[in-house]
Amino acid sequence: MGRDHDPPTALLRRRPVSAKRTLSVPGIAYGGDYNPEQWPEEVWAEDMRLMREAGVTMVSVGIFSWALLEPAEGSYDFSRMDRLLGLLHENGIAADLATPTAAPPAWFFRAHPEALPVDRDGRTLSYGSRQTFCPSSPAYRTAALRIAGALAERYADHPAVAMWHIHNEYGCHNAECYCDTSAESFRRWLRARYGDDLAALNHAWGTTFWSQWYYDWDEILPPRATGAVPNPTHQLDWRRFCSDELLSLCTAEREVLAAAAPDIPATTNFMVMQNFDALDYWRWAPELDVVSNDHYLMSADPASEIDVAMSGDLVRSLAGGPWLLMEHSTGAVNWQPVNRAKRPGELRRNALAHVAHGADGIAYFQWRASKAGAEQWHSAMLPHSGTDSRIWRDVVRLGADLKALAEVRGSTGTAEVAVVWDWNARWALELPSQPSAELRFQDLVRSWYEPLWREGVAVDFVRPDADLSPYRLVLVPSLYLVDDEGTANLTGFAERGGTLAIGFHSGAVDENAHVRLGGYPGAFRQALGVRSDELFPLLPGEQVPLSGGGTALLWSERVRLEGAEAVTSYEDGPLKGVPAVTRHSYGEGTTWYLATHPDPATLASLLTRIRTEAGVAPVRTAPEGVEVVRRRGSSADYLFVIDHTGRGAEVTVADGAVELLTGKPVPGTVTVAPGEVAVVREPRER
Repeated sequence: MGRDHDPPTALLRRRPVSAKRTLSVPGIAYGGDYNPEQWPEEVWAEDMRLMREAGVTMVSVGIFSWALLEPAEGSYDFSRMDRLLGLLHENGIAADLATPTAAPPAWFFRAHPEALPVDRDGRTLSYGSRQTFCPSSPAYRTAALRIAGALAERYADHPAVAMWHIHNEYGCHNAECYCDTSAESFRRWLRARYGDDLAALNHAWGTTFWSQWYYDWDEILPPRATGAVPNPTHQLDWRRFCSDELLSLCTAEREVLAAAAPDIPATTNFMVMQNFDALDYWRWAPELDVVSNDHYLMSADPASEIDVAMSGDLVRSLAGGPWLLMEHSTGAVNWQPVNRAKRPGELRRNALAHVAHGADGIAYFQWRASKAGAEQWHSAMLPHSGTDSRIWRDVVRLGADLKALAEVRGSTGTAEVAVVWDWNARWALELPSQPSAELRFQDLVRSWYEPLWREGVAVDFVRPDADLSPYRLVLVPSLYLVDDEGTANLTGFAERGGTLAIGFHSGAVDENAHVRLGGYPGAFRQALGVRSDELFPLLPGEQVPLSGGGTALLWSERVRLEGAEAVTSYEDGPLKGVPAVTRHSYGEGTTWYLATHPDPATLASLLTRIRTEAGVAPVRTAPEGVEVVRRRGSSADYLFVIDHTGRGAEVTVADGAVELLTGKPVPGTVTVAPGEVAVVREPRER
């Protein structure tokens, strides 16, 4: 049986790291989605002129052009794409050529209505938008590989093509399909996962509960709508299957492209952002030559710059180094309840913050704002108002900035703190019938990440079973589900001298979502030196005062010390006097347990103490709200200083430093104007 991190080998063939190819576009790539099929061809020449003016070096093309490229099954019309790629090449602009498989044409669904997706309630959805296909549909797979193969054969040697763009935002709208075809595929996946052993599946799923025992594989269905709470392990395996099923489509297209064009790298755009959790990107990232991501601000987020940073750090960690920002917005999006425009300077700050956190390319959806269609109110590099606009001036300025930062390409992040992130734990935590429905994995992780960001502490994200030797401090804000290997890896890090801090309700269940018996926090009891026998989650809005000041939110539990010391305790309520935060000497290292969710100020103070004791310092001292990030190159360090306060700041830099955006020497101190960004090349620290 495969571990929860590793898909069944029968379903997914791992790609060796040595086989990865790199993007040939020099410097920091710059551009966006280009959809010229929406416009008369006389507009294309103007597009080329304006792209050159803006400093665009690469555009994604063909993403939603299936209906035009293949107007009837097996009948192709590449004339428009031929002209487009030729025009891009003449103007020195590289093409990230997409397989258009995210939006099958109407003729496909008329021929194959069985390929339409079915929701959890059994309703068949109609075509008429994008991603309205069943990921398990054989007809869809055949058609997708056919169009991908036709594109690869025609354009494998085209001088404009610098990268393949596989599909678009896998799982954005159809991560789950509950049809009978999906049920068959789910059963095949389960047979591979459990070694064709139905008894092993019954054990893993705990099917003796509620008479759910299966005597035949064909009895197993997707977790469709039912009258009561579905089996949690059934739901968890379903999430794993859905991620793997889409990944199998991606790798199948990748193989078709690689067969025709073995030297051209391939990517697909992830969606590491607040409102998407459908795919386990730790599994996806190794399958791509270049990891790329789409990121959009949430209008309701009062500190969206923190989400930009956290997303960038996570994507850099997935990539193991530099990555590409494939989509973000110049201004408002069109899919939130209220779509706000960006504030003055925010376009530039967002883009350069992504570069600071590892992006070697910046791209937008899209180049020219649409007149018609579902995304007509989505901002673009060239807005409806044309070049006489703030957005256009910002776009041109950003192009010059990125050109000035060409030497930053390939440099890496530097972090002594690792934050554990696991999609399996996220899925399991947010299943129904938990002790509290108020727990959100993303929110818990961000609550720990934010104080580090505000203090300028560099962070990597890691899997529970990752190599932790580069780090002094490992933070585990939320890891409800963890297997034995992840447990041993994390606790072994502390035992060998590291500092490990773990949040409440972590280690509670194993990889099958079975409760670890003997008391909470399950897998981590011994390493933390504590034992809880009962959980006391707090009601929405409920607070409990803590000794030494501050309040407990969301969660509490009856902790008994078994070697640890109490750092703070509850001062009221049913757990008055019970430890809320503990510290324990474990092996050569130290472990901390946060058995509650302290208010933001108290949590920040606690994390400062933890990281200071671990010997972790900020990248550079800076005023509150001034972000400082360092990328490390082969012969120099690059310090990004971003003012989010609107007040400006001065930050100490090394002697011999040069500010790259202006080209001016800034020995000793760099001054950042209100709302602006500075990027400083410093001699390599020894």
